[in-house]
Amino acid sequence: MSLRLEKITPANVEAGLGIRIRPEQEKNVESVAHSLAEAYAWGDTAWPRLIVDGDDTVGFLMAFLDIRWNPEKDPEDRRSGLWRLNIDAGAQSRGYGRYAVREVAAEIRRRGGRQLFTTWESGEGGTGDFYLKLGFRLTGETSGGQIVGVLDLDD
Repeated sequence: MSLRLEKITPANVEAGLGIRIRPEQEKNVESVAHSLAEAYAWGDTAWPRLIVDGDDTVGFLMAFLDIRWNPEKDPEDRRSGLWRLNIDAGAQSRGYGRYAVREVAAEIRRRGGRQLFTTWESGEGGTGDFYLKLGFRLTGETSGGQIVGVLDLDD
């Protein structure tokens, strides 16, 4: 595999918009188009990237970087993590999701972060098992009805 993350540009945005997850997964994750609209709205907080293997665009990820998580509860609680992960249906189960999590973790570390947060839908078709196998632990919180998990990034 010749894997890399690419910033979204006019030259590759169509490849990103062409990513299609399996139909049964659509209830669990927003489309790339929806994610790019959110990235635009969130500005520097959002970190959208394409996952590319050689010449093939195989997925999309979007991280959130240093956001105020729940300012009403704790104004000092700032978090970074994986906001969105879409691996194309034909490219799933090949390690691209694990690669995406590692790359987001590396970016958070570069920025001085020590934890990577993410959320997932519970139940059948959810991605909880995937994240738990990667070392995420449950926080006991929910966000938008989804389970919140955290991965400690200490070396």
